[in-house]
Amino acid sequence: MPFILVVVFIDVLGIGIALPVLPMLVGEYTVSRELQTYWYGALVISYGVMQFFCAPLLGALSDRFGRRPLLLWSLLGLGLHFVLLAIAPSLSLLLLARIVGGTAGASFSVANAYASDVTPSEQRAKSFGLVGAAFGMGFIFGPVLGGLLGSVDLHLPFYVAAGLSLVNALYGFLVVPESLPRERRAPFSFARANPFSALLALGRHREIGSLVVVFALVILAQLMLQTTWVLFTHFRFGWGPRENGFALFCVGLVATVVQGGLLGRLLRRFGEARLALWGLATGTVAYVLYGLVQHAWMMYAIILGNFLSFAVGPALQGIVSNAVGPREQGVTMGALSSINSIMFVVAPLIGTPLLAQVSLLPPSDWRVGVTFFVSAALQATAFWVTRRYFSPRSVTRAA
Repeated sequence: MPFILVVVFIDVLGIGIALPVLPMLVGEYTVSRELQTYWYGALVISYGVMQFFCAPLLGALSDRFGRRPLLLWSLLGLGLHFVLLAIAPSLSLLLLARIVGGTAGASFSVANAYASDVTPSEQRAKSFGLVGAAFGMGFIFGPVLGGLLGSVDLHLPFYVAAGLSLVNALYGFLVVPESLPRERRAPFSFARANPFSALLALGRHREIGSLVVVFALVILAQLMLQTTWVLFTHFRFGWGPRENGFALFCVGLVATVVQGGLLGRLLRRFGEARLALWGLATGTVAYVLYGLVQHAWMMYAIILGNFLSFAVGPALQGIVSNAVGPREQGVTMGALSSINSIMFVVAPLIGTPLLAQVSLLPPSDWRVGVTFFVSAALQATAFWVTRRYFSPRSVTRAA
């Protein structure tokens, strides 16, 4: 397990370095805020489309050939993606780079399948939390480093991210062992690798169908925030890469503390069901507040106060993982990753046009926060579905 946590950390560190800079890089090739927003949305959508089709394929391949070779491919592909972003002279080549990145962007589904392989079923929610904590650690240092490097040159963060991805691939090749024994591997079939088949296979587990809907709503709400955060804070507060880097540092710090340190205690205290409910409730309030605040320091206060929402994902993943068999872990994690990829497409399709429509309004106008209000509505719906799914009796039992 420690090996895979290091891989995830370095992987996310590279992604985090690029996060506060990419929207600004798009701005170098556009002549208005509206075009900048639309083109940034196109880059996010292209990545999500490719990830949607490739994540279940790599998940199914990892069930057949093991986690290690697929993880190494993902890391090498991400390195190439960052190199292309660094040298791209036009928007069309930026788009090509994102397509390449999307084909390799399944490392998290393989990492979660790896965690499932090496962890007893009753400990999986905690293991997913540790993977999430490694993710958060990457976001602690990545955006800050990216913001500082981006303030020197907008292309520099992508060269650094490419180097980190290649170092990570070398580390994985030399150190990370295989987690899936040959006797536990499943035959490969294109039906299982088809993203729609993977989702249908997940849907056959009727007892978790509602939770899959909740997972999709939560991811969509989060990605609505993620895909518009940098441009929103730029429009409202005038933030650049440096300021956004420090804000995302705060997000990563809170995520790491919750998922890496507090999650075990929270699960023992509340159980997976009630913890998910509390996280969904506080997250709904936080989204509304993000859209309304008029002072930059308030964004930090909301991030800190919204700490329970970082426990929702691991709690839901733990419940879903325990509902399927050991031979289905890779496909299941790939299917959940496909949901994430679908939402990665849907979020900018909704969020960036909405933000583009309000981009010329005065920064203090409440309508500038429209994407966060949509996220709040999605999160509130997820809370309602979760509450209906878990009867009072089952919530008590889960605790």
